[in-house]
Amino acid sequence: MDLLSILGVILAFAALMGGNFLEGGTLETLANGPAALIVFGGTIGAAMLQTPMAGIRRALVIIRWIFRPPSLQLAAGIKKVVSWSKVARKQGLLGLENISEREQDNFSRKGLQLLVDGSDVDVIRHVLDTDLMVAEQRDLEAAQFYESMGGYAPTIGIIGAVMGLIHVMRHLADPSELGPGIAVAFVATIYGVALANLFLLPIANKLRACVKEQTLYRELIVSGICAIADGENPKAIEMKLSGFLR
Repeated sequence: MDLLSILGVILAFAALMGGNFLEGGTLETLANGPAALIVFGGTIGAAMLQTPMAGIRRALVIIRWIFRPPSLQLAAGIKKVVSWSKVARKQGLLGLENISEREQDNFSRKGLQLLVDGSDVDVIRHVLDTDLMVAEQRDLEAAQFYESMGGYAPTIGIIGAVMGLIHVMRHLADPSELGPGIAVAFVATIYGVALANLFLLPIANKLRACVKEQTLYRELIVSGICAIADGENPKAIEMKLSGFLR
């Protein structure tokens, strides 16, 4: 569980609501159904229009990374690769077969299977690099879904504001209709700007950071497996992979 993400969401809500209350506002001040429909519905619709179905499905899958990011520790990855190299040095590459069957990470398991099959190091690197590139691109496109919503939300908030003002202008002779129209105008703007800058854009950036961390981990695995295929000794592999640590 990522405590910083939880604290960030709580602080964002607290700052928004606290500022509203300090200005003398109430919860009802920010609760406006038409404004919410315009901003939330319009933002989601615009983002769906530009994103393929596969990208939307992936975006819904990886949203959980905000609070539960993938637990891929570089130090643990180095330790794992070094243990593989020790097994390969003592028992040969076939000794990794049982390890590959128990490996939970699909990317690592595929690399181990290529090792067990006796594939050439260039073939191993090409296959794993291709998988790494495709996975990274897929996840970055999923993160782009939230960034696109963050880009559309403020503009759609402005559209909601203009619609509210149009409603006001049509009822200038009836003071009882002015309040709801003005409320939609200003609340829609708040919804759009707050949604983008407090949630959607930070979510997109957090997901990108997770993707970057995953890519770094997989690059470590590729380097380690290729080093094992080249027959390097465990100590040399450990020293080489230590460069991935920050």
